[in-house]
Amino acid sequence: MKLGERIQTADWKAEKHVPVIECPDKVEADKLLSIKVGVGKEIAHPNTTEHHISWIDVYFQPDEDKFVYHVGHFDFSAHGESVKGANQGPAYTHPEAAFSMKVNVPGTLLAVAMCNIHGLWESSKTIAI
Repeated sequence: MKLGERIQTADWKAEKHVPVIECPDKVEADKLLSIKVGVGKEIAHPNTTEHHISWIDVYFQPDEDKFVYHVGHFDFSAHGESVKGANQGPAYTHPEAAFSMKVNVPGTLLAVAMCNIHGLWESSKTIAI
C-alpha cells in the first residue's frame, strides 16, 4: 500500500474536504506570487472539536523536474476545545492560509488537507510563466 492511494480527490465545489488553491494562472518568473489555500470555500467544513481540518500542506512540482518541493505547512489547532468540554472553548481556527512565494519555472501547486475524520484530500493548480 502507498500513501498516494489513501489521498482522496474531488471537485471542491461539490466536496467540502478538498483544499482550494487561489492564485493567478500565469505569473512572472522570480516575482512574488500571492497564494491562498483553504478548505470550505463553496461548502463550509465543520470546525468543531469532533470534526475539523487539522492542517494543510502545499507543494510545488516544477514542470520537467523529478522532485516535488514542500512549500509550507499550516496547522489549525483551535477547534473549540476547553476544560468545560467539547465546543465550549473561546477559539475556533478557520482552515485557510495566505502566503507568498517565487517561482522561476512553470509547474503545479499541490495542496493536501487533513480532516480528522475523513482523512487526506488533495487538489492542484497549474502555474504558467
